[in-house]
Amino acid sequence: MGPMDLNSSHVSPVLTDSVPVNKSRLGIHSSLLPYNSQQDSSSPLSPAAGKLSRTGSRKSAAGNIDDVRFNGWLDAMKASSPPRKKILKGSVINTLLPSNIEYDNEDYPSLTDDYPSAIGCFGKIIGRAKNKNVAVFLDYDGTLSPIVDDPDCAFMSDPMRETVESVGRCFPTAIISGRSRDNVYDLVKLTELYYAGSHGMDIIGPLRHNNVSSNLPNCVNSTDHQGNQITLFQPATQFLPIIDEVFRTLVEITKDIRGAKVENHKFCVSVHYRNVEENNWTTIGQRVHDVLKNYPGLRSTHGRKVLEIRPVIDWDKGKAVQFLLESLDLNDKDDVFPIYIGDDKTDEDAFKILRETNRGCGILVSSVMKESSASYSVRDPNEVMEFLQLLLNWKHERESKHYNRQIKVKV
Repeated sequence: MGPMDLNSSHVSPVLTDSVPVNKSRLGIHSSLLPYNSQQDSSSPLSPAAGKLSRTGSRKSAAGNIDDVRFNGWLDAMKASSPPRKKILKGSVINTLLPSNIEYDNEDYPSLTDDYPSAIGCFGKIIGRAKNKNVAVFLDYDGTLSPIVDDPDCAFMSDPMRETVESVGRCFPTAIISGRSRDNVYDLVKLTELYYAGSHGMDIIGPLRHNNVSSNLPNCVNSTDHQGNQITLFQPATQFLPIIDEVFRTLVEITKDIRGAKVENHKFCVSVHYRNVEENNWTTIGQRVHDVLKNYPGLRSTHGRKVLEIRPVIDWDKGKAVQFLLESLDLNDKDDVFPIYIGDDKTDEDAFKILRETNRGCGILVSSVMKESSASYSVRDPNEVMEFLQLLLNWKHERESKHYNRQIKVKV
């Protein structure tokens, strides 16, 4: 597949780390240096320290931050966890999504004041994409699948899978998820797509033909199981032992909290409190906080009733989008229109990249009011599918018009 062959199938099945890789190692890119190494040479993550380590305490400029009730953690947990919403009776969403999800339509009219409906504004969106090559980036949980009580049961509907498969055949398409890359591939099982797991810290993309790879550490060209040449990029490999250690610790210290669930997503750890009674949120937040005090190389971010433990490096979903565009030789092109659809706080990094570069558009998946850097919105996965189907129809109509023009020229 050529990097500009946007009409062909973009095959990139999941790659396990045991496949042979190019042994040549690549140089350090300044944007991948950990935050602490740019700010504090005494940090265990800094080049001066030379290694990752544990520490006995961590303090902010304001002093001790040992209590989650006073350092903002508990407020952030509540703010990122909207109350359960009911589905409106008779809604078409009932035919596609399980009943135990968080969507309704109560607040959506207010949301569209700031983030207009991507479906209602499809003509405007696609007008900006005229004569450009569209690339599609999708979150998984809450975007392609509903948010459910058990993350292991967050499955796409069959119509959604068929739609995403068609999108992957028509446009360069990637799923960028907080789940591990292997896990999200096991849920999606579509070889037409590219996959980025662990919030973009574990990427399989097309073979990079430009010189950008030579500036990135932990970026190697390889071959997948079907013989396709691909690029594997894992900017946080040095954190793997600590991530595994923290995962085991968190499993142990939360096992007595009913409903708590801890998942190892390879380069990050998720602590779900969706099924934990709210009066125990302080307890689970405090225990996670106390563990992280011993690991200054890790940080916590807040998702929808989940605490995400991630390495402190300057890498996120926005940079993953840029990496994949560069891999497709599209990042410096004026004729590219990236579309990113997501529902989570971590998707905001991708929305910001598109807004700051004035390229493409970000589409927020939400039925409740929230601040976002997205330009448009849809209510739920059902409307995500509707938008993607509109995109497919536009693609087919454009190809049909192009074909008819060619016929007229020949005649």
